[in-house]
Amino acid sequence: MIKFVNAKINLGLNIVRKREDGYHDLETVFFPVGIESGMPQQPEAFDDILEVTINKKRTSGCRFQLMGRRIDCPPEKNLVVKATTLFLKAFIDRYGGLDEIGLFDIMLDKHLPDGAGLGGGSADASFALVTLNELTGGRFSQDELAAMALKLGADCPFFIYNEPCFGEGVGEVLTPVDIDLKGNWLLIVKPDVYISTKEAFAGITPRQPGFDLRFLPHLPLERWREMVVNDFEESVFPGHPELGELKDAIYASGAVYASMSGSGSSIYGIFTDGDAARSARDRLSSTYGGVWLFAL
Repeated sequence: MIKFVNAKINLGLNIVRKREDGYHDLETVFFPVGIESGMPQQPEAFDDILEVTINKKRTSGCRFQLMGRRIDCPPEKNLVVKATTLFLKAFIDRYGGLDEIGLFDIMLDKHLPDGAGLGGGSADASFALVTLNELTGGRFSQDELAAMALKLGADCPFFIYNEPCFGEGVGEVLTPVDIDLKGNWLLIVKPDVYISTKEAFAGITPRQPGFDLRFLPHLPLERWREMVVNDFEESVFPGHPELGELKDAIYASGAVYASMSGSGSSIYGIFTDGDAARSARDRLSSTYGGVWLFAL
């Protein structure tokens, strides 16, 4: 079974409080991007390719092969391998063994950038859970898969549902939202900048947001620039001024709204004018290695 693994952007991201367990509660709108990449209406590819097959001749573990973009971590620490291990344990705990299903060969062809705030690794893990569940008869519900996914990362549950959602808690409390951006264009730029989670949170001051993102579907796109913020920008931009400059350049190119996604370092812009979006892509491609443009 083959799955095309899409990414996400954050439409606003507010850090609202620090919890007693050391984590932070946030509010954001997760928005999937790249779902139709590679299709005629969206020819520019922006996804990972995950292939999972059942191998009934194998008696233990799973065989994992990574292709495409290289990731600097040993295979056993890859989130897809961790997701597979987690799923197999849950299956054994519920059904007593694996004899009826065999074991798995998994190939991940990696193209989504890492360290970008786009959720690429989280998406790979969640798509692995969904695929394994489908191959074994769909015995776990979406909510059960989301509970497994949360053990792998805070934004993993979103990719189980993979539809626009308002996220609370650490990102795991999800409520579907009806946001229609069709007819617009999305430009994503990934600079050669790495921002650790520790660095991103270091300058954060939790506070109640000035705008409740649950009402984002009712806010005209033209007003997002004045109302919708990503709190991580205030923490990250002082140490990486090139990111702020990139955001300004995207606005100067005609974007109606621009923001950093997640804790960075990718910056995206939403355009209503396709010609302006294409001009921005062409201009920024001469400076940045990772530039993608999609019709929403």
